[in-house]
Amino acid sequence: MWRVWTLFDPRRALVALFIFLFVLALVIHFILLSTDRFNWLKGPHPATAAAQTTSLPATVASNGK
Repeated sequence: MWRVWTLFDPRRALVALFIFLFVLALVIHFILLSTDRFNWLKGPHPATAAAQTTSLPATVASNGK
């Protein structure tokens, strides 16, 4: 294992690793923020107006005639 560190500079390798992990964490968080379920800033969006409307029963217009 020690021979690996003779090929790569440990400081540069660790800095590159931490930068990669930080960018990966940002990407994951932004993907989660773009979803409706996991958006912890705005919460879930209300349902659309078409989904909230209910169909009313048809009125019977018979006056007995």
